[in-house]
Amino acid sequence: MLTRTALNRALLARQHLLARTTEPLPAVVAHLIGLQAQNPWSPYVGLWSRRAGFVHDEIGSALVERTATRIAVMRGTIHLVTAADTLLLHGLTAPLYGKDLRVNATHAAPLRSVHVPDVTAAARALVEGEPLATTELGRRLAERWPDLPAATLAYAARNTLPMVQVPPRGVWGRSGATTWTTAWSWLDDTYAAACPDLTDPAVYAVELERLVLRYLAAFGPASVADAQTWSGLTGLRPVFERLRDRLVRFVAAPEPEDDRPASARTPRRRPGRELFDLPDAPRPDPDEPAPVRFLPDYDNLLLGHADRSRVIDDAARQRLRSPNGVVPPTVLVDGRVGATWSVSRERLAPPGSRPRRELATLTVHPFTRLDPSVRREVETEGEAFVQFMADDAAEHRVVVAPA
Repeated sequence: MLTRTALNRALLARQHLLARTTEPLPAVVAHLIGLQAQNPWSPYVGLWSRRAGFVHDEIGSALVERTATRIAVMRGTIHLVTAADTLLLHGLTAPLYGKDLRVNATHAAPLRSVHVPDVTAAARALVEGEPLATTELGRRLAERWPDLPAATLAYAARNTLPMVQVPPRGVWGRSGATTWTTAWSWLDDTYAAACPDLTDPAVYAVELERLVLRYLAAFGPASVADAQTWSGLTGLRPVFERLRDRLVRFVAAPEPEDDRPASARTPRRRPGRELFDLPDAPRPDPDEPAPVRFLPDYDNLLLGHADRSRVIDDAARQRLRSPNGVVPPTVLVDGRVGATWSVSRERLAPPGSRPRRELATLTVHPFTRLDPSVRREVETEGEAFVQFMADDAAEHRVVVAPA
């Protein structure tokens, strides 16, 4: 039986959040099976908190040198992944995108009047001729299919092709429109040659098992529902059953009763839910200290399980709710979400003065009053973090707001 704290420390250890790793960037990104990258800056924060000595240029160089890509894979969201994982993860998550084309409330109906493989082929020729923004791709496709919405045609292309975002998108300190081409065109041919033929059901089944094992290495111990939530795929129970003899199994310990009314609670982990894990994966002592860590918005630590109680409780989840569903960047305190953060800038001299000087302020909003020692730890970690986030600012400060 594993307690919530035991699950927390196991997850933090595998996510390199108990102690920063010194492994090379490609190895870290591969182990994590990518980092959520809806916003260009998000993986920078995620890696700064996980890898010792991480600097901005490591991601920028990887994108420019084409050893990493930004592509929509798990859960239909953009991730920073290694070049070696780009086509593999796209192929393994393809059922998610195929289903979406059939049921999407906006695009499914108009796509029934067109042969989608024809749209895919036309889109591939266009973006491999030159990288295109989504709107421009849709406009050009609509020249051939004028009766269909341009946005729908572009959506079909995105869901059927391994489309990667082309730099400077995602490069720290650079800006530019989001433009797309295919991974086949962007990456060295050796990556396509090395990718298994995932159209073969037997090969797909083997590679899906390997993906589940990788998931457990980075997010376990975990249930079938956890793996499905992380990937966006369904029907993973048979995969776990095939792997059962290679895994160890645990039971989730019951949680303390919540004294709030039942109507105010979120669903709890069922005591006795079966959790799977790799035999030799780290499972630290639950009493091992967990340092303060800053996380980006939508970090996979918070999105990688159906049951997220190992890292966030009901009260904190309520604090993170927003009308538009945006998940703010968070701070781990004793291994659990205990605060949010933001960085703001202000001029130190009148507009137009040169050189431009700015003060960058990291503001931490704790959910409860912090003990003095914890507050000092937040401030110490925050001082290094704000200098990373605003490396071009002249001055930096950390403010811990009242709870």
